[in-house]
Amino acid sequence: MKVLLTAINAKYIHTNLALYSLKAYSKEYEANIHLKEFTINNKTDHILREIYKEQPDVIALSCYIWNVEVIRALLIELNKIMPKVDIWLGGPEVSFDAKVQLEQYSHIKGIMCGEGEGIFKDVVRHYIKKDIPLKDIKGLVYRDNHTIIATGNRVAMNMNDIPFPYDNIIDQFENKIIYYESARGCPFSCQYCLSSAEKNLRFKDIAKVKEELKKFILAKVKQVKFVDRTFNCKKEHALKIWQFLNENDNGITNFHFEISADLMDEETLEFLKTIRPGLFQFEIGVQSTNEDTLQVIQRKTNFDALKKVVKRVNDFQNIHQHLDLIAGLPKEDYTTFQKSFNEVYALEPEQLQLGFLKVLKGTGIDARKDELGIVHRDQTPYEVLYTKELMYDDLLRLKNIEEMVEMYYNSSQFLATLKYLETKFETPFQLYESLGTYYEKNQLDLLQHSRITKYKILLDYYTETIDKDAELFTYLMIFDLYVQENLKNRPKWAQEKEDYKERIKAFYKSDDNIDKHLSSYKGYNSKQIMRMTHIENFPFDIVEFINSKDYTIKRETTFVLFDYNKRDPLTHHGYYQKVML
Repeated sequence: MKVLLTAINAKYIHTNLALYSLKAYSKEYEANIHLKEFTINNKTDHILREIYKEQPDVIALSCYIWNVEVIRALLIELNKIMPKVDIWLGGPEVSFDAKVQLEQYSHIKGIMCGEGEGIFKDVVRHYIKKDIPLKDIKGLVYRDNHTIIATGNRVAMNMNDIPFPYDNIIDQFENKIIYYESARGCPFSCQYCLSSAEKNLRFKDIAKVKEELKKFILAKVKQVKFVDRTFNCKKEHALKIWQFLNENDNGITNFHFEISADLMDEETLEFLKTIRPGLFQFEIGVQSTNEDTLQVIQRKTNFDALKKVVKRVNDFQNIHQHLDLIAGLPKEDYTTFQKSFNEVYALEPEQLQLGFLKVLKGTGIDARKDELGIVHRDQTPYEVLYTKELMYDDLLRLKNIEEMVEMYYNSSQFLATLKYLETKFETPFQLYESLGTYYEKNQLDLLQHSRITKYKILLDYYTETIDKDAELFTYLMIFDLYVQENLKNRPKWAQEKEDYKERIKAFYKSDDNIDKHLSSYKGYNSKQIMRMTHIENFPFDIVEFINSKDYTIKRETTFVLFDYNKRDPLTHHGYYQKVML
């Protein structure tokens, strides 16, 4: 008997925690359980062929909004070539309307609803030992000939009973993101979120969490993402884990947490100040700053407290902060969303994610969508089309803005350029709105652009819509290019001037300069150091402009040394400093 657990992930770098957890919990049957992971970028023919080659007796597929359309297409073809194989589905995309799914797809044997570990283990036992009938396995909706049978809800699991899912296989995940959970459930009731349907909040014992996390640390994995909803909802649990990770930091592994910043207290902040830059990464769901919206979606957020915490953490300069907004929420129109955007942008997170409401099955928003006037796509990911307050035209404009924010702000490639552009608009929102309009007007939104091309487009945008005198703007872009890498080929609009070449060579030949500014390069000769670093001359003091809260730029000849061995762990920018030549 061969059971094939199958996942179709959104990206190659992702791993599917559910599959590994199901197999680990069914350890006594592990010889019968095989795993296969694909991505949504794999062709259906490829996935179909690989599954067929496994020749399983039972197939179990993990279903989410990003892969369910691929799976539905796959099911039809699997039934044709493997008609005698029982197919089971699980996951949030099929759990909340399991009966409907079985009525629609007659070739599905059944659906596992809710927490899958115990259900899956019992189903495998049913096939292998044949000593437990399906009707006695709680958490199933399955087909018995032409009858659909629901076996009722299963009791929530004890988190400590779930084994570590990656034992003996951590080394298989090089250059991939590994997902981990120390808790299940959520104490909050946000109406757009599936976690609000899971009220049974449970935590693993700290001792077990530490033991498991130590395995990631010893394996020196690149990144571990906690899937806990609101990781810091229980301060004692969160703080003990953070302290353990800090004490056992290997200097390599990064840990990602979804948190509520407004729950942070002074003790926690004082601790966070001490950690290695790059050790932690925070995702903070703001969603909206509109009180009417927050009330309708039952999201309890103290934005004033959140602002203070985000600003404090920013001052620490050691934790990457990713703030989220959701467009299309009830009671939020284009004008109030602008306010939300500008207030969150002012907090200067490393990334600002502008997402769009997805009306997920099983959520409160789904149950009230007609009342709230929310119209969404019928196909996954069920994204909002318009609401009572936000017209489709408005949503299209926000889509353009989302692209501009992702391309220019979240890329961290336009540090000086964006800071200067912001001075030309009353609000940051207006900047990205203007830039999005320019892309659409010139049909630039229809093409993929290289990084250098994005700079050229930005230069054209500046000269056409803001100021034909682009001398300063050009130098700002040169700075942004060199802070990322030592360019092999400069773009035509950034041609190097010859005036200071001899003085730059002399700088590198000076032992005093190397000792003072580039001590990590001792042992290399001047030509080698010149190739590994870069000095650029500017007629403006761009460094002072970037490092200050002042938005004025002095015209002053300035030499900037870029060191690519020393990089900011949050932005990955090279280290830069002014030097005298």
